[in-house]
Amino acid sequence: MSDDSSTKPPMLVLLESLAFYRNVRIGLLSGAALAVLLYLVRTLELFGPVIDTREYPLFGPDVWFLLLAFVLAATFGLLVAIGLTIAEAVRGARDVSPDRDA
Repeated sequence: MSDDSSTKPPMLVLLESLAFYRNVRIGLLSGAALAVLLYLVRTLELFGPVIDTREYPLFGPDVWFLLLAFVLAATFGLLVAIGLTIAEAVRGARDVSPDRDA
């Protein structure tokens, strides 16, 4: 199969031109790093002990904070990927805009 852009679906060409897959990888790594950092701060009590009087159903607090860390990682990763993709789209739009001096 040829790697020619004329045979690729238009959506795939658009995603590649916006560096979408690179942005998703960067977003996932940054989201995971933030979630791991905050999870370690919470579970290892790096800022001191947590005064906790709540009861956690089914699981202990560590499991619930692990689930919250996963949600945080996914959300932050998505926001980073969207931000990088928008920045790439703006940069691409500026590259193809005609010179205003002409």
